[in-house]
Amino acid sequence: METSLIGLHAMLGEMGGMLFIWVFVELLNPTTGRLKRAKIVSLLGVVLLFLSWAVGGFYYVEFYGSLVKPVIKSGPQPWAHSVITETKEHVFILLPILALLVYGLIKNYQSQLLTDRKLQVALLVLVGLVVLITFSMAGMGYMMSSGFRSALEAVNI
Repeated sequence: METSLIGLHAMLGEMGGMLFIWVFVELLNPTTGRLKRAKIVSLLGVVLLFLSWAVGGFYYVEFYGSLVKPVIKSGPQPWAHSVITETKEHVFILLPILALLVYGLIKNYQSQLLTDRKLQVALLVLVGLVVLITFSMAGMGYMMSSGFRSALEAVNI
């Protein structure tokens, strides 16, 4: 079950990140049709990121703290928890909220986004931040898993 939760968590997050890449592309040269697509796709991305948030949170509370964390901290890469997990915990909280902000801005400022270049650039920066954070979360998840695997391998040697 734990492995399935990790896989589902990662899949939902990465799919959400890919949807925000799509949003970024739609916003590069906004038209009415592209903004409509960007609004729909960003809403789907928000849903996936919130689902990833919920699945990851459930895994963390039910399994990580009691089963995985002690193994990582006693292994050869304790920094995988001390640095990576601690960073991920705090940054991850903001990700769905930033994604929701993107959706809200597209929804509420569609007409201005057609003409206001400063607003377009600001929104592109925000969407780029969502994408960057999303995929950095995936990288941090890999490092956490690597810390866990190295701890298990150290025990089996």
